[in-house]
Amino acid sequence: MIQSMTGFGKAETEFQGKKITIEIKSLNSKQLDINTRIPNVYREKEIDIRNMLLQSIERGKIDFTIYIDTNDKSFANRINPNVIKNYYDDVKEIAKNLAIEPPIDWLSLLLHLPDTIKAEVAELNENEWLAIRHTIETALKALVEFRTQEGFMLEKIFINKIENIKQLSKKIEEYEPERVEKIKSRLQDSLQKLETQYDENRFEQELIFYIERLDINEEKSRLNNHLKYFLETLHNENSQGRKLGFIIQEMGREINTLGSKSNHAAMQKIVIQMKDELEQIKEQILNVL
Repeated sequence: MIQSMTGFGKAETEFQGKKITIEIKSLNSKQLDINTRIPNVYREKEIDIRNMLLQSIERGKIDFTIYIDTNDKSFANRINPNVIKNYYDDVKEIAKNLAIEPPIDWLSLLLHLPDTIKAEVAELNENEWLAIRHTIETALKALVEFRTQEGFMLEKIFINKIENIKQLSKKIEEYEPERVEKIKSRLQDSLQKLETQYDENRFEQELIFYIERLDINEEKSRLNNHLKYFLETLHNENSQGRKLGFIIQEMGREINTLGSKSNHAAMQKIVIQMKDELEQIKEQILNVL
């Protein structure tokens, strides 16, 4: 079964008064692109975290975030009063020397200056890391389940669209005998308007040659093969997003050729309907893993 590249996984755990939340979001992308937002205390484990993501996720734009909710004041960032006081004195002196008004909102200004917030960096407890690792694994399972459910929805859409194209291809057959007669009649009318004599046998030979050039049986056969191959690939257990995209390209070529050879208004309308169904598949196939 296919998987979607769109997904979301979330898991939570508590460790020594801290509530730790792991969120993993994924969107479609040609490659695997991982973006992490990790508190400083866990930064040393970023490589391990990325390896865990690489083992479970093949492709997609991944946003990985760890949130910490704690009442432990020793863990939180703190304002550095000495740095703020020095900034205050410097700004006040500069304003006086330049004869300009000092700022009105001192606190907002000073807190945005470098080093006014000092981070309390604690050492990572190994037991805490094991708890976080387990939580990441749980979030990854939730992400895969989400992607699988989305893939199931996409699969139903693809099967429906492929069946529609198949039925439209069969409808074309209804107009093929009529198309040949119209082509023959149109050529005969053109010759009669020229008011000149022509060899009936030669005309029949040229007509056969012309009809053979407009024959679409080969294109229909290849298109049907591509439709079957698409469905076979769709049910493959491996990630087949790129392969399905290549098959769609081949289907598009055959449908375009059918349109250029049809030479019949009703057939061309059917071809347009087939193109519309194919475009809807193309839009969704970009999201397949």
